[in-house]
Amino acid sequence: MQGACVSISCVCICVSVLLHSAISQPPTESDTYTECTDGYHWDLQTEHCKDINECDTIPDACKGGMKCFNHYGGYLCLPRSASVIPAPEPAITPTESNPCPLGYEAQDDSCVDINECERDEHDCQPSQQCINTLGAFTCQCPDGYRKVGIECIDIDECRYRYCQHRCVNVPGSFSCQCEPGFQLAGNNRSCIDVNECEMGAPCSQRCYNTYGTFLCRCDQGYELDADGLTCKDINECGFSSFLCQFQCVNEPGKFSCVCPEGYQLQGTRLCQDINECETGEHQCTEAQTCVNIHGRYQCVEENRCQEPYVQVSENRCVCPVNSGHQRLPGAYNTFRIRSGDENGDFYIRQINNISAMLVLARAVSGPREYTLDLEMVSVNPLNSYQSNYQTSSALRLSIYVGPYTF
Repeated sequence: MQGACVSISCVCICVSVLLHSAISQPPTESDTYTECTDGYHWDLQTEHCKDINECDTIPDACKGGMKCFNHYGGYLCLPRSASVIPAPEPAITPTESNPCPLGYEAQDDSCVDINECERDEHDCQPSQQCINTLGAFTCQCPDGYRKVGIECIDIDECRYRYCQHRCVNVPGSFSCQCEPGFQLAGNNRSCIDVNECEMGAPCSQRCYNTYGTFLCRCDQGYELDADGLTCKDINECGFSSFLCQFQCVNEPGKFSCVCPEGYQLQGTRLCQDINECETGEHQCTEAQTCVNIHGRYQCVEENRCQEPYVQVSENRCVCPVNSGHQRLPGAYNTFRIRSGDENGDFYIRQINNISAMLVLARAVSGPREYTLDLEMVSVNPLNSYQSNYQTSSALRLSIYVGPYTF
């Protein structure tokens, strides 16, 4: 009984075929008997029954796209993806016409191996290498292939998970590939991280390498754009109107506060008036006095008393009084704004008989200058020299309203 393995879609099925004898059949009755069983024919050279290859002798032996596989004493019709691995043929015993075993030839008094590869007496496929052996030969497949039947089939190395990431099978070999952000190591199988930051990652400012990728980050005052690569300036001035006391100026990566003319920056956001009178940055003459006001200065004459007033001190003018008039006890005083408040922006609030307060009646905007003449009228009804005797004291008050709220 002779066995053979049939491979159909990677599944091996053992098929047993009952044979009346071994591969070859010697005559059973006499030396002149040359009849063989079905599937065999008489070989005159070996004087044995030899298998008939029906796949070669029968036209269209298999139908329906099936593939014909010759078998001892018959043939098989199998799918084209199947392959048959035949069992090795037993050695044929020498005969009188061929005293040497199969694969040998007589040379003088000895049997010498026949090199079928050199004589081209082999059935190896063009893609296979013929290797001579004692009494026979073998057909060897190239690297990356395995022999199935008489064919060489590519070995799918990717099934064995040689690669860390991705495996690409190619005829006779394979190659490993890595995911984005990695590169092949020296063994051509493992994958190691790529430092994109050292390889020119397209980050506009700062780059941080991470496992398999990278991250872009921005300097202070910038934010990452939607593409994740470029940095755009942050307009800090648009966040709040209270960043600067006067005006906020956006700059690349930062902001700064500026002050109007006549002011200087105090710290980073506040504005402070420049006292031009103290710094000497004024153009007043020697006959004038420099008066500092918010954002600017003003030059005034040293003697600001108008007739009939006379100056008695730096900021005081008095009106000469006749020697016969005296201020007597018992007088009561009233206060009023004599001039300079045509729009009624101020009013007087008397606190007691000798003091009063100037009050702002409404909010005013600058730049604007007020010159108010405030008057205190004293009335003494007990004066015997003259009925309803009264005197007055005047105060000229200059008020400068700046253009800003600071």
